[in-house]
Amino acid sequence: MIDRIRAALGRPGLLRWTVIVPLLALVLLALTWGRSLPGAVVAVVAVFLAGAVLAAVHHAEVIAHRVGEPFGSLVLAVAVTVIEVALIVTLMADAPIKNATLARDTVFAAAMITCNGILGLSIVIAALRHRVAVFNAEGTGAAFATIATLATLSLVLPTFTTSKPGPEFSTAQLTFAAVASLGLYGLFVTTQTLRHREYFLPVTAEGDLLESDDHGELPTVRATLTSLGLLAVALVSVVGLAKGVSPTIESAVADAGLPSSVVGVVIALLVLLPESIAALRAARANRVQTSLNLALGSALASIGLTIPAVAVASVWLSGPLVLGLGPTHMVLLALTVAVGTLTVIPRRATPLQGAVHLAVLAAYLVLAVSP
Repeated sequence: MIDRIRAALGRPGLLRWTVIVPLLALVLLALTWGRSLPGAVVAVVAVFLAGAVLAAVHHAEVIAHRVGEPFGSLVLAVAVTVIEVALIVTLMADAPIKNATLARDTVFAAAMITCNGILGLSIVIAALRHRVAVFNAEGTGAAFATIATLATLSLVLPTFTTSKPGPEFSTAQLTFAAVASLGLYGLFVTTQTLRHREYFLPVTAEGDLLESDDHGELPTVRATLTSLGLLAVALVSVVGLAKGVSPTIESAVADAGLPSSVVGVVIALLVLLPESIAALRAARANRVQTSLNLALGSALASIGLTIPAVAVASVWLSGPLVLGLGPTHMVLLALTVAVGTLTVIPRRATPLQGAVHLAVLAAYLVLAVSP
């Protein structure tokens, strides 16, 4: 079996850590699933969690190199989000009353981290190394418009509806939000991969499209399929191990006297690590559009897949499903959309625009800890 994996990956001499770590992380997940973990075991889990994240990034890059943009970014964004949704639904099923706001907190945290953190850092890194960060405004603008619409329909409107008390949707309203989210996300993916794929390809400083990577030979089909399987293993391990350490995170948050919404922020940070690292690597290589595809695609997938999933799960969940944002978060969302729009329109950005996005993220993190 080991020889087959070696041959598939094209490295006959040495079995790479990117194969061993995901498999060991999956074994560790099986051994620790559903158990209360002591501090020493939590430390071990954290080490393998970090290793699985790095392995996931490696295998995602192999796949992306083979299939090209924007398919490579889509594979990683959707894969991570599908497992993130499973984590959210599982935690909500374990404690429906306690975790009534978990979906909202995690989705909003993911939107802020991707649209301000990953996007801002990518622009800063690319602009510092190459003077300006150049990208395709048509594709990036379409992504931002879809994110703004999905976030408003799913996270803002519940605060103002009156069919149910509190920031909750009625059954009919939740059904509409779920169908609209899934429909818009599906239409965006179709636009990104089929009808207007050229809008999501990296561009040169002169604005010319980069159809393919110019670094290294394409992986074989066998190596790509192997990386696809190992990517799935790594992502399952990342989210599963994150769930395993979530009680420790919740206890630490409670002991520190922090709001429970901080748990959603931490979960979002953990599950978005693969996209973050992959996006920053692309930015260093001056492929800013790839970074933006990863960042905005993750935000879209997080909203477009999570809302339908929790809508279906609410059929058997006994607790409430609170989706409506508070006033502070609505202001931050509006600011993110406004700043993002102004960043996208010129088709190029300097470190200043990236720093503005990072400032918005910093404000969100500060207010999450000290509302």
